[in-house]
Amino acid sequence: MKMVLNFSMFLLAFFSFSNESFSLTDYQIKRFCEKKKRVSLCIKNLKEKRSELQKGNLIEIPVTPYKQ
Repeated sequence: MKMVLNFSMFLLAFFSFSNESFSLTDYQIKRFCEKKKRVSLCIKNLKEKRSELQKGNLIEIPVTPYKQ
């Protein structure tokens, strides 16, 4: 009984978390890049990364620390 429960929980978790990712919209990219020094370069880089992500390729995402 416990094995069946564990197996069903595994299947539920396996099928509920799909391998899809949602990329940023153009508006979100422009809003994010407003704070950068080189806005056009930032927009170009993010659009290239978005196209690579939509093709299924892995991309590198920089992590910026949160400033309080």
